Amino acid sequence: MAAEKVLVTGSAGHLGEALVRSLRAEGREVVGLDLLESRFTTATGSITDRALLRRRLAGVTGVLHAATLHKPHVGSHDRQAFVDTNVAGTLALLEESAAAGVRSFVFTSSTSAFGRALSPAEGAPAAWITEDVPPVPRNVYGVTKIAAEQLCELVHRELGLPVVVLRVARFFPEDDDRDEVRAAYDGLNTKVVEYLHRRVELHDVVSAHRLALARAPRLGFGRYVVSATTPFTPADLTELRADAPAVVRRLFPDQEAEFARRRWRMFPALDRVYVNDRARTELGWVPEYDFRRVLDLLRAGEDVRSPMARAVGAKGYHQHPHGVYTR
Repeated sequence: MAAEKVLVTGSAGHLGEALVRSLRAEGREVVGLDLLESRFTTATGSITDRALLRRRLAGVTGVLHAATLHKPHVGSHDRQAFVDTNVAGTLALLEESAAAGVRSFVFTSSTSAFGRALSPAEGAPAAWITEDVPPVPRNVYGVTKIAAEQLCELVHRELGLPVVVLRVARFFPEDDDRDEVRAAYDGLNTKVVEYLHRRVELHDVVSAHRLALARAPRLGFGRYVVSATTPFTPADLTELRADAPAVVRRLFPDQEAEFARRRWRMFPALDRVYVNDRARTELGWVPEYDFRRVLDLLRAGEDVRSPMARAVGAKGYHQHPHGVYTR
């Protein structure tokens, strides 16, 4: 059997670079495609350019499609740009991959696609977010991610391309984009709390993509939430919305002292909990970073970031100054 060759889109980006690094470390042949030149980009151009895609897909057995306009681009790009990149670009890559005989296609979606489903009504319990929760997109980013997911399923059904969709939780190293959160909490304080319910470590995102790539031919089509394993159960949801610190104290008796030592605070309430059960069961995914692991690293005085996250560093999302997410 010929050696596997993988195309990674968005190779100059945060996740794309991590994927290329991981694959290259194994000695695998990788084509990195991005609009921007980088050490991890071997082909420069747009995923909407079908002629370019045909050339670069020659001999490719697997595609990791991480290229996208992100939520932070909502303020800097118009809706048409989101449709062009996230919808038309994904469709072009799907169809050209099927035509090229690609055996596995992994699409990087986002938990942001759930949109307003992540914010329960006042007084309601925290939302228990699984793959079965119907998305209610909040902005054009969410709309285009859902449309791209639906195209993935359509192309699988009509053209037979094996596709896995990964709805990935936040893993960016930058501080929160909300002014009120940055004003109230230290950036690392926020990220550590998020491991309880809505964050995932870059190392684990990479491993989920690698497993999805390997298992796509057997799965045919699948959609999975990729987030750190939460310590909570549905029985905790009402109290999490009313008094999250009380729930966390019961589960992690050492948390309060460590946060006090750092002059950190627990969030008073949590509005949602991401659930990764299906990814762990069907992909065989074993995320290594969760709140317990991160809390232990803090107590030991160690860096809570994985070696992969430290190697990739922060990139931002804009080449020119634009808000808190500037490249």
